[in-house]
Amino acid sequence: MNAAHLAKTAYAAPDQPTRTLRGTEYEVFARITHRLKAASALGDAGFTSLARAIHDNRRLWTLLAADVADPGNQLPAPLRAQIFYLAQFTNLHSSKVLASKATAEVLVDINTSIMKGLRENGGEP
Repeated sequence: MNAAHLAKTAYAAPDQPTRTLRGTEYEVFARITHRLKAASALGDAGFTSLARAIHDNRRLWTLLAADVADPGNQLPAPLRAQIFYLAQFTNLHSSKVLASKATAEVLVDINTSIMKGLRENGGEP
C-alpha cells in the first residue's frame, strides 16, 4: 500500500454519516462488549482474548471515570456519580474474572445497559 492508494481511499465513502460523540461512544462499547461475549463463549480456550477485552474495557471505563470526575463535565452530578461507581465496580469485577472467580457476564450486562441508554437518549445508532 502506497501513499497514492491511501490518498484515494481516505475519502472513499463520503456518503457515510458523520458520527456524533454519542454514536462513537456506542460503537466503542459495542465492539468491546462483542469481544467480551465472544471470548467468554470460548471458555478456557478464550482466556487470552478475554484478558485483552477486559483490558480494553478497563481502559474505556477509566477514561469515563476521569471524564465524569472533571469539574467541567456538564452531566448531572447524580449521573456522574453513577458512572464513576460503575467504573470502580467494573475494575473490581474485572480482577475477579481474570482470577477465575467470576464470569464476564456482569461486565457485558453493564456495557449493554450503557449502550441502551446511549441509543435511547441520543436516537443513535
